[in-house]
Formats: sequence, structure tokens, C-alpha cells
Amino acid sequence: MHKKKRKVSLWERHLSAEIGIEFKACLYFYCILFFYSLYRIANGSFEAGIVHMAEMIALTYVMGYVQVYLLSNFDEGEHLKGKEVCYITICSLIYAGISYLGSWFDKTLAVSIGFLFYMMFAYVCAFEVYKIKRNIDERLNDDLKAFQERTGGKNEESN
Repeated sequence: MHKKKRKVSLWERHLSAEIGIEFKACLYFYCILFFYSLYRIANGSFEAGIVHMAEMIALTYVMGYVQVYLLSNFDEGEHLKGKEVCYITICSLIYAGISYLGSWFDKTLAVSIGFLFYMMFAYVCAFEVYKIKRNIDERLNDDLKAFQERTGGKNEESN
């Protein structure tokens, strides 16, 4: 049985972008919450502010849309060059600025600056993770093509 190849619909492309944004929001929220939690523990508190966390997750969603639709989805790019480093810096500055304005770190400038560099590091780590995933996907696609060539493109099921 041969399946016809069909183009990806507009809806499927949109859904794929939304899933990517959802993943980014979760990834960066986790990074931010980790830093925030360490800050709170270092200051003798084992409680986190719900308002702060709501601001964090809302910001990660907004930044996800900005990254995907305005900044060329740079953290999933092929290379990390000048433009991407500029985008990383801009996004990290936005996160640090909002953290300062929202008093996530009690308006301690030194901690907000530390958070800026932490977010830059998080972006570089995310870039590397996406790169590894892309390489794995490429190898799997190559393996699939080789398998299809060996079997003549047939997908036979054994009983």
C-alpha cells in the first residue's frame, strides 16, 4: 500500500508552531523558576510568590511568540552567530528587566544582573539541546531513507 505524500496544511504548520512555543514556555519557565527558587532558599524562605510565578509563565509565553514570529526562532537555528547572540542578549535583558520591575528578586540589582547572565547561559544551553535534537532527527531520517531504499519503499507488516 502506497501513501500519497501531501503538503503540510496551514493548520498543521500553525499547530506545530504552537507546540514549539508551548515547549519553549515550559523550558524557560523551568529555568527561571529554578533560579528564583535558589534565590528564595538562599534568603531563608521556602515559599514562592504565586504572582511572581504567574508573571514568569506569562512572560515566557509572550517571549516564545516573540522568538518564533519576530526573531526567526533563533534558539532553534542552525548556528550561533552575531544575530543570534544579539537576540539572546535582547531576550535576556527583557527577562532581567521584567524580573527587576516585578520584584522577583526584591529589586536587588546585582541579582537581576546575575539573572541576566543566567538567562543568556540558558539560551545557549537551549540552542545546544535543539542542535542535538536536530542531529538525532537527521540521523533517524537518513536511517529511514536507507531502509525505504532497501525495501523498495514498501511498508510490509509481518504477521
